[in-house]
Amino acid sequence: MQVRSPRTVAGRGFILQSFYQLSFDELQAACDSASYLFNWHYKKNQREECRHNNISKKTKLFMSGVSLDVPTIERVELSADKTVKFLFKLHDGGRVETVLIPFRGKYTICLSSQVGCAMNCAFCFTGKQGFKRHLGAEEIVGQLVEAKRWLSENRPDDHRILNIVYMGQGEPLHNFDNVKRSAEIFLSRHGLSFADYKITISTAGYLPGLERWQKEMPTVNIALSLHATDRERRNELVPINKKFDFEKVIELADAIPRGDRRFVTYEYVMIDGFNDSDHDARALGRMLKGRKAFINLIPFNPFPGAVYRRSPDGRIAQFKNVLDGFHIPTTIRTTKGDEILAACGQLNSSPLAREGSAP
Repeated sequence: MQVRSPRTVAGRGFILQSFYQLSFDELQAACDSASYLFNWHYKKNQREECRHNNISKKTKLFMSGVSLDVPTIERVELSADKTVKFLFKLHDGGRVETVLIPFRGKYTICLSSQVGCAMNCAFCFTGKQGFKRHLGAEEIVGQLVEAKRWLSENRPDDHRILNIVYMGQGEPLHNFDNVKRSAEIFLSRHGLSFADYKITISTAGYLPGLERWQKEMPTVNIALSLHATDRERRNELVPINKKFDFEKVIELADAIPRGDRRFVTYEYVMIDGFNDSDHDARALGRMLKGRKAFINLIPFNPFPGAVYRRSPDGRIAQFKNVLDGFHIPTTIRTTKGDEILAACGQLNSSPLAREGSAP
């Protein structure tokens, strides 16, 4: 069986593949207890190796060469609104942040896909730490596994994670293969059993990944970081706009939703005096009218060293009123966790950021 993105296991001196990088089909091809193992480690969320009498010698032999290690929770920060931010330490000492966002007694988990980010978007704190490396699928899956365990131990009456968004640190489509693999693991009916419409992958418009999406990515949702309708201002906010044909990006995103009730979510950060006028709203409405579009207006969340300011609440409400005239479904994202730098655009796992200044 092919070993994918192996990791050196600390203290053991040899290389193991991770259980959390294996699809159900790969596990089934390697041993005869795949359903039991997925149930044990995903549905029951067990840390320890399964030693049930029903596990065959073949399975035990296979699992002896498989690591159950996951990213380690190094720090937990809690906000008054019940948002939870984790700092995860990875096998090589790298770190990423992951957020549990509360809603109606349940949670959405915001996953990171890279250590740092190469996109350097001007409104995002993550880009200020630069790009270090991609996460393996097991490191992406491990964030959710450990967050579920933390909830079970610390909030047993309030522990359900119902939605997954790849909106944490990193550009998910820059790490296409590992993001795809992790999504497939989340979707498996033998394990975590997330519905495809409960998973959303966000992108700044990374064209090589969008070109692969239709043939390779599971039928999950897509969110496109738009933020401006003209090239000059989008170039400032999303520098990869200078490299990739944005008309092609929109065309590929348009083709992704499957089914009458599936949309492209267009994310639009609201920056005071920059992109929040009635004129900007009308330009956005004209661009997206007639498309399978859902607009998410995101109040800018400040971070150390930021040069932008959040649009006033009244201005955001007026922006939405203009968009409503185009009959495009539009919501204003409720800011949660901003006092612990856990809101959209505020994640940064570098040591200097944790001391309160950008690197």
